[in-house]
Amino acid sequence: MTTIEEQIRELIERWARAVHQGDLATVLADHAENIVMFDVPPPQQGVRGLDAYRQTWPPFFRWQAQGASFDIESLEVTAGDDVAFAYALLRCGTPADLAEAPDRRLRLTLGLRRDDGRWVVTHEHHSFALDPVADRNSAADERELHELHERWFAATADKDLDALMEPIAADVVSYEHEAPLRYVGEPAVREICQAGLDASGDGAVSWEVPDQTLVVDGDLAVSWGLNRVRVTPPRDGTVESWSRGTRVFARRDGGWQLVHQHLSYPFDPATGAARTDLLP
Repeated sequence: MTTIEEQIRELIERWARAVHQGDLATVLADHAENIVMFDVPPPQQGVRGLDAYRQTWPPFFRWQAQGASFDIESLEVTAGDDVAFAYALLRCGTPADLAEAPDRRLRLTLGLRRDDGRWVVTHEHHSFALDPVADRNSAADERELHELHERWFAATADKDLDALMEPIAADVVSYEHEAPLRYVGEPAVREICQAGLDASGDGAVSWEVPDQTLVVDGDLAVSWGLNRVRVTPPRDGTVESWSRGTRVFARRDGGWQLVHQHLSYPFDPATGAARTDLLP
């Protein structure tokens, strides 16, 4: 006669095999209708209910089809009469993932209860441990890039062209609002920036990206968001415009440099004219 711990171990091993085989019906079979899963991807508040749990698996199966493993390496079960929990470490990753980080393991905790005589999973928690060095470096890089943008915004308000150009790569390629199709090299970008500052005349000018998003990966980074530019002539009201902006940075000689920029306004398909009057 099998013990409760052995029954639960068999349930979990059956579930793990089904995950690896992409067998959704078996993956779901021993789970409660009100399951709560804290998964590696968002949402932060967890996945709640069997229907929501079901929807998380097809994308994982597509990723796993690249040859990824999902294998239990160690499993411990503790059970009472009606409640049990288990924790496990799994090899989970593609061959390339595991070659790069051979000790990396997926951590799994399960909570179970006995429901009408059968054991069901009521809670799952999946996680990978963060690499503290990589996480710390990424946060520092994001702060550095946010500070770079703040210097840009301040240089715009001060109309300080040299400060604006300081983080621009010599070989930058910029898609500006104005023709031609592209500006190649720092001197060309300097010229268009100078023209923009000159257009404000004696008035005040400001530039900001209120909804900026930054993604950093090693020595490359991308930022995007809506540009808000305000020009206030000495005796007239403020003129404000919004456009789209994407910027690509590379780490060179220990610092971040802008290597590509793409700015645009939406256009009116009926007239072909740029819509510079749109607000977010």
